[in-house]
Amino acid sequence: MGWRVTGRLPDLPRFVIIAAPHTSNWDFVIGLAAKLALRLGLTFLGKDTLFRFPLGPLMRAWGGIPVDRSTSHDVVNGIVEEFARRDRMVLALAPEGTRKPVSRWRTGFYHIAHAARVPIVPVALNFGAKEIQILEPFDTTGDVEADVRVLRARYAGVRGRRRMFSESPMDAATRVTTG
Repeated sequence: MGWRVTGRLPDLPRFVIIAAPHTSNWDFVIGLAAKLALRLGLTFLGKDTLFRFPLGPLMRAWGGIPVDRSTSHDVVNGIVEEFARRDRMVLALAPEGTRKPVSRWRTGFYHIAHAARVPIVPVALNFGAKEIQILEPFDTTGDVEADVRVLRARYAGVRGRRRMFSESPMDAATRVTTG
């Protein structure tokens, strides 16, 4: 498909990948191709409607876990418990939580990583350069707003398929929301 992977995944048994920006259904296709090319066994969360027939069996085979976003189901604690049960686990999430333009990242990924005591590995889906850029792992400090500010800054200049980050990383990083 003309894409290349830059950077290296950490040689760790457990971590959370945040893939951004998430602006198009093509992000999943590119991410799945990278998962298969890297032979990376990972788990991802997706809205439950994606897990209905006919895609449901494939989504689960690829590592997907359906999430009903219409009500709160304490997904964060459920995933933290899953990290505790497993010797090896890589969880991939889109911090925006949607393909629509957002001014804030949701912070569920952060709370999962912090509670599970695993690093966050930022991955940029850079359509401008046709690169999947694996960035340096990040260990959480417990200061959600400051840490998200640092993580968002790592995506400066990354262009999604449908839009660029239209605000400065510092402005964007000050706006976080729980969930």
